[in-house]
Amino acid sequence: MSSASSYAVIAKEVMEELKTLYMNTILPVEEATSYSSFGFSPLNAGEFDSPPLVLLVGPYSAGKTTFIEHLLGKKFPGQRVGPEPTTDKFCAVLHGEDERVIPGNALTVTPGTPFKGLQMFGNNFLTRFEGAQSNVDILKNLTLIDSPGVLSGEKQTLGRSYSYDDVLNWFAERSDMIILLFDVQKLDISDEMGSAIKVLQKYSDKIKVVLNKADTISHQQLMKVYGALLWSLGKVIDTPEVTRVYIGSFWSEPLKNEDTAPLLEMEMADLLRDLAALPRMGAVRKINDIVKRIRQIRTHAVLLDHLRNAMPSMFGKEKKKAELLSDLPTVFRTVMKQHNISVGDFPELNKFKRDVEMIDFTELPKIKGGRMLKGKRMQDIEEALNSKIPAMLNRIPGITGSD
Repeated sequence: MSSASSYAVIAKEVMEELKTLYMNTILPVEEATSYSSFGFSPLNAGEFDSPPLVLLVGPYSAGKTTFIEHLLGKKFPGQRVGPEPTTDKFCAVLHGEDERVIPGNALTVTPGTPFKGLQMFGNNFLTRFEGAQSNVDILKNLTLIDSPGVLSGEKQTLGRSYSYDDVLNWFAERSDMIILLFDVQKLDISDEMGSAIKVLQKYSDKIKVVLNKADTISHQQLMKVYGALLWSLGKVIDTPEVTRVYIGSFWSEPLKNEDTAPLLEMEMADLLRDLAALPRMGAVRKINDIVKRIRQIRTHAVLLDHLRNAMPSMFGKEKKKAELLSDLPTVFRTVMKQHNISVGDFPELNKFKRDVEMIDFTELPKIKGGRMLKGKRMQDIEEALNSKIPAMLNRIPGITGSD
């Protein structure tokens, strides 16, 4: 058996083990702590079985749809391209024997797809979501998500009866790569685009920035535009590292500028190599996401346990609840010290406050008793973090020096 085939077999086995671990160990803790009520939909089997997701985000007419056409080598069902905003839906381009468009509601219940969790956004969103099924080999290894072009001003929300940022966050959380595309002729990062980038910022390790249509300007202009984009991104992406920007022109036509063509060809090849590596690293990425999720769930559980335990047994419950809500930073620090939890594992404070303030604190789940089975479930997720998941990683070739 070749090394590639051997890796594929091992990766599939590991993903099955990871899915079983999630369903039997992690999901019960999510259900016991009402994790989904805090904006985190449970994972489903399709999210473990489907190919890696690649999310494309950018202003309208930046070339997202044409980028997908370039990767596929052909048009896909339902494709619309033009200088005006043409993609007004989230579109999942996925593999299938038949070339067809699948409506959003049907796609969320299609076996083997990772989109069941999108049902939480309701019919207002699902009517603006669709699948484009195409029989192209690359789609056996990748699923591409084409997003609506980010507009400016009130156009961004006009006609959208769902939260664009919440949906964007859902896709970003589950994506293996996020490609931010910018047009060299339209570099302004609007407030709306800046807002979208801030949603994506917590997934910065997945982001690849592409300066598209770069063959339409001279070498000197390209240097200026490249610097301007880095400066603009620096204002909205709060990271000490310089953002990696790939320069290219992703469409079916030959490159127009002979002077910059060699540079663009190398840059485009780099990005395509990164895309080609995604299926190989899919199991590792999913394990990484599950570890992150476990740490967040553990923090979520002990926060709720702390709030419940802080409540009086008889009188003054509303007063105490108000005190706890007004002093949540102190609650976070106390829980952090008591349980030795990293600050990065805590939820965003204001969002947590909004989610929890309508809940009766005396009804919050306890770790020692009730639905948490006297802490047994918490012990199980600790065992998953400390032994079961590291054992899975050790089995994947190339991760720990194994063959």
